[in-house]
Amino acid sequence: MKQTPAHDRHNPDILRFMPTSLKRVVEVGCSSGALARAYTAENAGSEYIGIEIDPEYAERARASCSSVICGDIETMSDATFLSLFPSDCWIFGDSLEHLRDPWALLRRMRGHLQPDARIIACIPNAQHWSVQARLNCGAFRYEDQGLLDRTHLRWFTRITIIELFQSTGYQIVEGHSRVADEPARLSVMPSIRAMAAASGTDPQLAETDSLAIQYVVKVAPV
Repeated sequence: MKQTPAHDRHNPDILRFMPTSLKRVVEVGCSSGALARAYTAENAGSEYIGIEIDPEYAERARASCSSVICGDIETMSDATFLSLFPSDCWIFGDSLEHLRDPWALLRRMRGHLQPDARIIACIPNAQHWSVQARLNCGAFRYEDQGLLDRTHLRWFTRITIIELFQSTGYQIVEGHSRVADEPARLSVMPSIRAMAAASGTDPQLAETDSLAIQYVVKVAPV
């Protein structure tokens, strides 16, 4: 199945989370290399390694990355995998949800990360109000990109993102939600609050957690 369409825009929230003096960065799912281009424009001395499963996208990324590995991070040989360490920072920009077993990969990484290394991830929110609305009327249809991207294999909410990292040997040290201006959500919010109340959970928290399209987190090994 063809991957999510390549994009030439970097995620500014991920870029803001990246320290300014990284010596070696690994980005899993580097797409066209947009984030690499933005980061190395300000940090020319940084080694930026991209990993991309799609050969066409990998070729495009070579213009912006120091090097690009075209392959599947989950089936990568031990020799190639170990060559990625030590690295100061690993980037998963909307890529963890595309993996078959992100828990296994994070555990595999944990055994080789330096104590001061960081993971920065952007993860779609399966609790978004639009997903809840579609489920309610049975219109849960896969799309070429976005929250219902047909290549997503895993689904996460704020709570399960925290659990994902805690269960694999990490702690979230910084994070925030990405919320868009979506006037259509106003008509759905009363129903989300009512459903939360009916199920015995906090209506205000349910509403707040339904606003985020994605969560951006900075994670440290423990």
